[in-house]
Amino acid sequence: MSTSSPEAVKKLLENMQTDLRSLSMECKKKFPPVKEAAESGIVKIKTIAARNSDILATLKENSSEVVQPFLMGCGTKEPKITQLCLAAIQRLMSHEVVSEAAAGNIINMLWQLMENGLEELKLLQTVLVLLTTNTVVHDQVLSKAIVLCFRLHFTKDNITNNTAAATVRQVVTVVFERMVAEDERFKDIVEQPPPVQGNTNRRSVSTLRPSAKDAYMLFQDLCQLVNADAPYWLVGMTEMTRTFGLELLESVLNDFPGVFLQHQEFSFLLKERVCPLVIKLFSPNIKFRQGNSSAASPAPVEKPYFPICMRLLRVVSVLIKHFYSLLVTECEIFLSLLVKFLDGEKPQWLRAVAVESVHRLCVQPHLLRSFCLSYDMKQHSTKVFRDIVNALGSFIQSLFIVLNTGNPAATNTSTGGSGAQGAAQGGPGAGGQGGSLTTQAAFEYRGTWIPLMTVSVQGSAKATYLEMLDKVEPPSIPEGYAMSVAFSALLDLVRGITSMIERELAEEEAAVRREANPDQNTQPEPGAHLVWEEMVSACWCGLLAALSLLLDASTDETATESILKAELTVAVLCGRLGLVTPRDAFITAICKASLPPHYALTVLSSNTANLNNKAYSIQGQSVQIISSSSESHQQVVAVGQPLSVQPQGTVVLTAKNIQCMRTLLNLAHCHGAVLGTSWQLVLATLQHLVWILGLKPGFGGALKPGRAVEGPSTVLTTAVMTDLPVISNILSRLFESSQYLADVSLHHLISALCSLSLEAVEMAYGTNKEPSLFAVAKLLETGLVNMDRIEILWRPLTGHLLDKVCQHPNARMREWGAEAVTSLIKAGLAYKHNPPLAQNQRLQLLLLNPLKELSNVLHADIRQKQLESVLQILQSQGDSLGPGWPLVLGVIGAIRNDQGESLIRTAFQCLQLVVTDFLPTMPCACLQIVVDVAGSFGLQNQELNISLTSIGLLWNISDYFFQRGEAITQELEREEAALQKQAQEKGEPLNRPFHPAPPFDCLWLCLYAKLGQLCVDPRPAVRKSAGQTMFSTIAAHGTLLQQSTWHIVVWKVLFHLLDCVRKSSTTADKEKIESGGGNILIHHSRDTAEKQWAETWVLTLAGVARIFNTRRYLLQQLGDFFKAWEVLLDHIQSAALSKNSEVSLAALKSFQEILQIATPVKDSAMPTNALAAMGVPPILIDPLSALGPGRPLLRSDSMLERLTSYNGAELQVPSPGEELALEDAALWWSAWNTWYRTGTDSTRPPNGGTGTDRPSFVPSQPFLTALVQIVPALYQHIKTVFSMEDLRRLGVILHGAVSIPISSDASPFILPSYTEAVLTSLQEAVLTALDVLQKAICVGPENLQVMYPAIFEQLLLFVEFSCKPPQYGKMETKHVANAKYNQIQLFAPAEWVALNYVPFAERSLEVVVDLYHKTACHKAVINEKVLQNIIKTLRMPLGLKYGCPSESTWKLAVSSLLKVLSAGLPVARQHASSGMFDTMWPELANAFEDFLFTKSTPPDNVSIQEFQKNEAIDVEVVQLISTEILPFAIFIPKDFVGQIMAMLNKGSIHSQSSSFTEAEVDVRMREEFSKVCFETLLQFSFSNKVSTPQEGYISRMALSVLLKRSQDVLRRYVDDERLSGRCPLPRQQVTEIIFVLKAISTLMDSLKKTQPENVDGTTWAQVIALYPTLVECITCSSSEVSSALKEAMGPFKDFMQPPVSRVQNGES
Repeated sequence: MSTSSPEAVKKLLENMQTDLRSLSMECKKKFPPVKEAAESGIVKIKTIAARNSDILATLKENSSEVVQPFLMGCGTKEPKITQLCLAAIQRLMSHEVVSEAAAGNIINMLWQLMENGLEELKLLQTVLVLLTTNTVVHDQVLSKAIVLCFRLHFTKDNITNNTAAATVRQVVTVVFERMVAEDERFKDIVEQPPPVQGNTNRRSVSTLRPSAKDAYMLFQDLCQLVNADAPYWLVGMTEMTRTFGLELLESVLNDFPGVFLQHQEFSFLLKERVCPLVIKLFSPNIKFRQGNSSAASPAPVEKPYFPICMRLLRVVSVLIKHFYSLLVTECEIFLSLLVKFLDGEKPQWLRAVAVESVHRLCVQPHLLRSFCLSYDMKQHSTKVFRDIVNALGSFIQSLFIVLNTGNPAATNTSTGGSGAQGAAQGGPGAGGQGGSLTTQAAFEYRGTWIPLMTVSVQGSAKATYLEMLDKVEPPSIPEGYAMSVAFSALLDLVRGITSMIERELAEEEAAVRREANPDQNTQPEPGAHLVWEEMVSACWCGLLAALSLLLDASTDETATESILKAELTVAVLCGRLGLVTPRDAFITAICKASLPPHYALTVLSSNTANLNNKAYSIQGQSVQIISSSSESHQQVVAVGQPLSVQPQGTVVLTAKNIQCMRTLLNLAHCHGAVLGTSWQLVLATLQHLVWILGLKPGFGGALKPGRAVEGPSTVLTTAVMTDLPVISNILSRLFESSQYLADVSLHHLISALCSLSLEAVEMAYGTNKEPSLFAVAKLLETGLVNMDRIEILWRPLTGHLLDKVCQHPNARMREWGAEAVTSLIKAGLAYKHNPPLAQNQRLQLLLLNPLKELSNVLHADIRQKQLESVLQILQSQGDSLGPGWPLVLGVIGAIRNDQGESLIRTAFQCLQLVVTDFLPTMPCACLQIVVDVAGSFGLQNQELNISLTSIGLLWNISDYFFQRGEAITQELEREEAALQKQAQEKGEPLNRPFHPAPPFDCLWLCLYAKLGQLCVDPRPAVRKSAGQTMFSTIAAHGTLLQQSTWHIVVWKVLFHLLDCVRKSSTTADKEKIESGGGNILIHHSRDTAEKQWAETWVLTLAGVARIFNTRRYLLQQLGDFFKAWEVLLDHIQSAALSKNSEVSLAALKSFQEILQIATPVKDSAMPTNALAAMGVPPILIDPLSALGPGRPLLRSDSMLERLTSYNGAELQVPSPGEELALEDAALWWSAWNTWYRTGTDSTRPPNGGTGTDRPSFVPSQPFLTALVQIVPALYQHIKTVFSMEDLRRLGVILHGAVSIPISSDASPFILPSYTEAVLTSLQEAVLTALDVLQKAICVGPENLQVMYPAIFEQLLLFVEFSCKPPQYGKMETKHVANAKYNQIQLFAPAEWVALNYVPFAERSLEVVVDLYHKTACHKAVINEKVLQNIIKTLRMPLGLKYGCPSESTWKLAVSSLLKVLSAGLPVARQHASSGMFDTMWPELANAFEDFLFTKSTPPDNVSIQEFQKNEAIDVEVVQLISTEILPFAIFIPKDFVGQIMAMLNKGSIHSQSSSFTEAEVDVRMREEFSKVCFETLLQFSFSNKVSTPQEGYISRMALSVLLKRSQDVLRRYVDDERLSGRCPLPRQQVTEIIFVLKAISTLMDSLKKTQPENVDGTTWAQVIALYPTLVECITCSSSEVSSALKEAMGPFKDFMQPPVSRVQNGES
């Protein structure tokens, strides 16, 4: 029920009246004034009740009067009355019916009671009621009431004291609550302008409202009191304690922070009063050094006093907590003090409360953040936050280094790190190590053992010693308490800061996400970040030092877990904030803890080296990061091998190591995104742990427990064995989780794995130890799980594997590198990408690229792996490779000759698969690459069979082109158009081989070009196969090519090939090759490189010639057919002139082939100007320009001129038909020139020195035969323009050809046996050629007949060979026919054998005779003195007669002469007058002379029959003279007739041969011949009718010569006979005389028969004059002579007549 309700008021009135009645009753006797006052009070109350409606208000107004009786009652000092009055007053107060004045009176009354020491508790109660129920008490009254309470606090009574203390606290609170309420009331009223800040507090008080003023005065005086100064307001205070004052100050500051923050006056008090006070009171604690004896120091130092010190720390905590923002500078001092209190030199209790205070700060992250902002981030300011953290760390370290105890005296003063323990206090700890205490959570480090207690709930700083307000003496601190608080503080600090920053980071990110417009990035204000970073950088060193130490010392799994968690959270936070150094440092710490102690791992040691060099100094005391101690008593769970270059002993892993490893895995798994470059540390450590635990990579890169290769040095406990699968699983999950990392983080992971792998690679150099494959395996695993975004990590991933791992000399390392690369590629191709690979060409090429790169690795095992994977890719993804084909083909084709056969074989398998299965599925643009690759297999020299098979593949490919031609053409043309467009946009020309041929044709050209390369391969088998394939392909599929492409085929493929082959052939080695590899024997015709190349040259030339033959019509439309024709002829010529008989012969075969070409059918589509198309200018400006590239023909008149002159017409524009003829003529003419050059060069004799030099090369007979056989065919086409000059040239060549000897080893195959007179095929051919010519002349027009003489001339040259074999240069030859009587030794040393030219010469002679018979009357024949030449030529065999190499020759010569003369003489007689034959007659006379009186003697073995036959031939000649010449003497020059007569004369006497035996003489005397001669002579001497005087003269002259001669012979015989005495004369002379005698007898006979008138008188005289000489001969001794003499002398009887009278005709 409320105090103002009617019932309450009524009750109040009743109670008051009751009280007053009671009072009057009590005072009735002793205190009458009081009684009266009470009674008047009753009346007063009744009156008020009766009159007023608002009774309470009225009561309040009259309260002074109402209260008066009670005050008087109290004044009696009678306990009973006093109690009654105080109760009544309290009732009034509680109904708030006390006015200010009444209140003042009441207080005064209470003060008196207090001074009298009455009813103390009741007093306190009354004051409390008065002040709490209303606010009427102010200013001095209030202060008096407060002082009253204070004074009661210092009574002797304990209960009163405590009650008073509580009351004071309550009153102080009330004062400040009133002020808060007042502010609340006035808060809506406009504030007065803030007063000007003054120096004094007095001035500022005036501005305060009443309640505020009271509060201000109160607080100010509290400060005064604590400072032991007199109060300003609380007048009447007698005593005061500091502890109580500090408690009051603390409670006000703690409960009413707003007052101080809102009112400047109060802030001023804080700054000016409270802070200096605190600092002053702290001083004994600061100066105090434990262990300084007070006697030693000059001025005694005040000892720290626990109650004050503890309260001061509480005040400081409150100040810092609430007024930090006001008291920045002061707080800096407080915090620095706080840090100092943690010093080892301070008493244990002081350090304990300081640690508790620090812990209080540590649970307020926002406060810590403010410190950082205000101090650490300001220049020239103490790094307070850093110092706090470092101090904590330092504190923890100091606990390990020196074990201080609660009793300062018993503590070691030396602070060395020896861990010395005080004997008395150290016992329990030391003993505990081995005792039952070890189960308790504790830290243990280098022999120092510190238990761990639960001191507070996580996140709240529940202090123990800061709350001991009742203790006056410092308490004793249990062992491990300070450590436990410090440990909690550390953990809370980490937790608080990290969670605060994490939370703010999260909010910031959310805000960014909310605000982020698609187009603009809202950056958060950087201030926050700076603070976070500063906080972390300020605290991390200290934290790390402390946590590492604790981690090392921890023996409790839970504690270890907390420490690891703290390290982990800091590391992650640093990572999120991008603070690399601290992040790495914390991660390093975890890593080190995971590994065995002192484990050498460079990544970690290099990282901590730079940390160890920093010592964190805190007020002159350095914090060192303590290195791990290996003596920790930990459970060993595994023993294994360290991963290092040098083999070392084993290392052990403890349970804690495994725990740390799990943290590490957790870090990597959950926070991979922030690890960045620290991945390297983490992974390096994991790699080593994995190695020690013996995990090895398996399929896909996952690690499985496996045995170490090195041997049984790995020992695992069952505990760890069960963990291994889990660890292995987490490891895999860790890399699987990389799929959730951001791209940048993923890159960090990859680069860390790469550098880790690099180390493993380095380590594996030079050893055959098992390398660590962790990194490679994990790279593979990471790649496989990130397939969806493989692009971003593909390059670094594969780049590393290719550059470093696959090239490694260690086989296992390499193998895994290749495994990783190929698995990634296969997985990448098989993965269902989005968009699919088919639509994402770039990605596909990216994936395939490393496959190509593997080709650069030289190790065979890697290439094998690469090719195997290509095979797998082809089998699985072959149909969908699309744009990846070029790369795949590139890999297949990347073969080198230094690779082994097996690699090439594998690669070739791939190619075969491609050609058989995938040609239709690949883009047509790749077909060219297939051709190239197949070609490169052809060119490799490791495996001949593959080369040959690949040529087969090229044939298959060409078939495919042929079958799919249309489709391929369309696709290629589409692509070409696209490329063309691109090129135009870039402004570049289209770059493609064989451009601008159509793309499909280019494909063919590439094929041909490849085959062309193979045609010049060093291996004959390959060349042969390629050549056959190439020409077959061109033959089979050439029809597909466009006309323009044929142009390229001819020039770039065929002629280029011919050039190469020619070059190689001419430079090929002539060394003999022993065997063809293995035991294959090589035929002698192929046993040098040169001979093998010759075969190639033959094949190639034949192939090209065949194409020219079969595709002539097509080629002729190309425009430069003439030029091509010339080039082909040039090749034929150079081959024909090659020094290899096989090549040269084949060249002529090809020549023959292209000459058998029929002129193509006339076609309307032919270009109108064929000459121009052919390259012959239509109007010949320069006659030489038509004749091909730079080789003018050896003639001045051009082809066309000849043609036109031949046709006898001026050059008109020719009709198409004529044009063709002209073109053909030009071609044939070119061919003729080639033939001519070939013939000239091949038959030109060597001009070297003497015959001993072996000539460089002598053409073979088959070659020459073939050469000559070309002439007839060729001549048919050029006969119209064939000139005398040409004929002459032809003759030179034919002559040369026939003159060439043959090598002695070939002769048995070419020469007929010596007895047969047969022509060689060459000779046959030569004669045939001439025959064709003469026949052509015969049927040709008139003007051709001028060539007859030239033909005769040529033939006659050949005729001479019969006696004078031709000389070939200066070579020594042995002539078959010279070896008379067959004494030839076939294998004589001469190297060259000249042919038996006799049959040839004889056949030529027969031809001459025939021809002459036909042509004797031709004008040219007459004019050119052919007959004379024939005779002149025949003179030689006729003159040699028996000296001829062959007997048949002279006989044939004679018969021919006779035949020729029979035809020629009539002609000669006919033209006698023209003088054409004048020179012939002497020649003829000489010929007769030479033959009939030959200088050669017949061979000894000539039989008599033979001789007679030969004589008959002589007789025949004489008969010819007598029948054909002498009868026509009238037409014949006189001299000639004279010569003939003399000759007959001579014949009639002297014709014997000198070598006859006696018996044969009569036969051998050529009597018959003499007789015929004589008769002829006589016949013409005494011819009956002398038609001309000239004739008679000749006869007479002849006769006188005859007689004179006889006279001389006879005389000489007689003289010689005389001289010789008994000796017979020489046979010759005897014979001669016999002939003379016979001749005389014949003459006599003739004279008898002749008409006397025909005989000249002188003749008779000469005849008679002979007689005496005959008589003288009678004495001769020879019977033969005698008998002849008889015959001679007999006829003289007819002269025996009587002498007639001298008188004649009337004269005497």
